[in-house]
Amino acid sequence: MPELRDLALSPRRVLPARLISVHYSRAGGPGGQHVNKVATKADVRLDLDGAVEFLGESEVARIREKLVSRLDADGNLQVVSDEQREQARNVESALARMEGLLRGALIRPKVRRPTRPTRASRERRLAEKKRKGRVKQWRGGVPDHE
Repeated sequence: MPELRDLALSPRRVLPARLISVHYSRAGGPGGQHVNKVATKADVRLDLDGAVEFLGESEVARIREKLVSRLDADGNLQVVSDEQREQARNVESALARMEGLLRGALIRPKVRRPTRPTRASRERRLAEKKRKGRVKQWRGGVPDHE
């Protein structure tokens, strides 16, 4: 059985391995007869209720909001991997994917502060509109003077 490791979200944020549980099942895909005999598919789950102690209530709420489609019935974050032929590789793949998902969910979006166009940019815009208007005027045919 592969060893679980801590999830390093940043140098100061680490979730301990005790919050992680792994279940194995048989996986499809490459492997020949071996696939039918060995449980290599890894279903890795992170206890978000326990993660509150390490991340805080607001961070866990953010994770639940961003990754709602990856939560199981108990509210745990679930990642499944069956790409590899070995249990240990599938566990490591699922843990790496979970780290990436958690890092992405914890990024706070930058607050957009509305800005006004500068005087120069307004003048450039108006000058360009006048130039285009003159070009369109020149496209008109020569008027008849009869």
